Amino acid sequence: MKCPACAHPESKVVDSRPTAEDTSIRRRRECLHCQHRFTTYEIIEDVPMIVVKKDNSREAYDRNKLLSSIIRACDKRKVSKDVMESIVNDIERTLQNSLHNEIPTSYIGEMVMRRLKDIDEVAYVRFASVYRQFKDLDAFMEELNKLLAEKK
Repeated sequence: MKCPACAHPESKVVDSRPTAEDTSIRRRRECLHCQHRFTTYEIIEDVPMIVVKKDNSREAYDRNKLLSSIIRACDKRKVSKDVMESIVNDIERTLQNSLHNEIPTSYIGEMVMRRLKDIDEVAYVRFASVYRQFKDLDAFMEELNKLLAEKK
């Protein structure tokens, strides 16, 4: 961090604490050249994620859309709201750590299916039937047979 007094490029952090709103960190610094003390604030850069749909249209990522699709798949199943929330949190964390600001829906859908498969097979098949858009009963049965083969 450049010193505002002498423009020296190096300083050390003397004190660090969160702000009252918990949205940034306040740091007291001391210049290594002239010992001038100054304050800086560090905030998390919020880069919006864009979802690229199958038709190549783009829209802002919507946590509620992802959660509602998982809730629909888990309807009348013994999957708690906390488990569904943790799936969404885990997916969001993975997406944010990927350093890509444009994410294909196919990538998100595959992540949801992998997690649902481990939690509830019926919810997995429900989600897969909508996500993969099964055209007929044969495509649906093929997915069920794959699931049964993996189970054995």
